[in-house]
Amino acid sequence: MPWLEIVAALFSLAGIWLGTRRYVLSWPIILVASLLYLVVFYQARLYSDTLLQAVFLIFTLYGWSHWQRGVREEGIVRVEPLGWSAALTGLAAGAVGSFLLGFVMEHYTNAALPRIDSTLTSFSLVATWWQTRKHTANWLLWIAVDCVYTSVFLYKDLYWTSALYLLLVLLALLGLRDWQRAADSQRTQTGCRTADGVRPGARGYIANTAVEKSELGGDIVGLECELLDVVEDGEEGDLTGF
Repeated sequence: MPWLEIVAALFSLAGIWLGTRRYVLSWPIILVASLLYLVVFYQARLYSDTLLQAVFLIFTLYGWSHWQRGVREEGIVRVEPLGWSAALTGLAAGAVGSFLLGFVMEHYTNAALPRIDSTLTSFSLVATWWQTRKHTANWLLWIAVDCVYTSVFLYKDLYWTSALYLLLVLLALLGLRDWQRAADSQRTQTGCRTADGVRPGARGYIANTAVEKSELGGDIVGLECELLDVVEDGEEGDLTGF
């Protein structure tokens, strides 16, 4: 059913692009894409990928809820740092999942590429989990996974899907750049402090540029900090510049 594969590819592109921009709307679009690809992969006998889409449905619902909660509380989808221990735990889980799922698919199914398929499935789940948690590192993992997927789908004669995953590599690079910029903006915001309460003669920072807030999430427009001289407790002196 080539038309079904084409529609699934278009929904995936739209969902991933919205994800690079950190819009909550990305999750319902990805939900539709996962449902369509569940059928496509089952017909191609890529059972690990079929299972992956089923799990994606659960992760997508969680990511949708988690991002919406963040927007309600802070007005934006805020990028969260990924610690080394969490990163190593995620990669270890991906490796274990690859082995276990590969064993099952190789011995109990007629899957076309059981080991490769299982490895990609396992690490795709790790990348998706990191994305639901708003970690920039999800894009690094997606770049690696999608590069391999491009070759696998070409081998399986799923040409539209292979082309899609090549585009997804480019989108992942875009997402990595944009999320890193957002993280830098957040660090700038966190570093700004008001001058209220600083002792006389001291200097402090005060934010003077609003952050864009959208019901759908989206990018931080920017934040400027002004350096102020404090002449009396709680009072601002002349603007000295920043």
